[in-house]
Amino acid sequence: MPVLTDGPDAAAVTLVLAHGAGAPMDSPFMTAIAARIAAKGHRVVRFEFDYMAERRTSGRKRPPERQPALLDQWRRVIDEVGAPDAVAIGGKSMGGRMASILAAELAVRGCLCLGYPFHPPGKPERLRTEHFAALRCPTLIIQGTRDPFGTREELPAMALPDTLSVDWIEDGDHDLAPRKKSGWTVEQAWDRAAEIADRFLRAL
Repeated sequence: MPVLTDGPDAAAVTLVLAHGAGAPMDSPFMTAIAARIAAKGHRVVRFEFDYMAERRTSGRKRPPERQPALLDQWRRVIDEVGAPDAVAIGGKSMGGRMASILAAELAVRGCLCLGYPFHPPGKPERLRTEHFAALRCPTLIIQGTRDPFGTREELPAMALPDTLSVDWIEDGDHDLAPRKKSGWTVEQAWDRAAEIADRFLRAL
């Protein structure tokens, strides 16, 4: 399974990140976030689901596999990277959602989701939070306040468990990117996300 690694091998915790449904492990977002977190002294491993890896070789767009297959691929990566209690898992959007489902099953150190898909855009009634109550580890979601997959205003009604916290990127979209009129840049927003992630990982 293809992987990319940033940061020191001797880091106390390895963070394993999966990409979202539509962009690969070396997308601008994934590359920028991994580099920023690694620069703070953490080892960051990115991997690619099989359907995305096949896109590279075939040139044909494929949709993601069904959830059981994605979770099996996640388990395989964790086995290759290290014991579950030595890794934190997470990812962008769909990748983070699959990681959070595994975090309710495996004894990983923590779970870090970037732009969590609480619901499909425009369909707030279709929540993807049913597994949150079973989370077994500290879990952090870093979310843009303008994310159409889940806004700050919607969260109070979701009754999130104590194991899960949400930190916000002001004016951020699903890639945590603010608008120009916000007064700050996407690079500054990603810097802020990496600072939040760093504090979370150091506390595990």
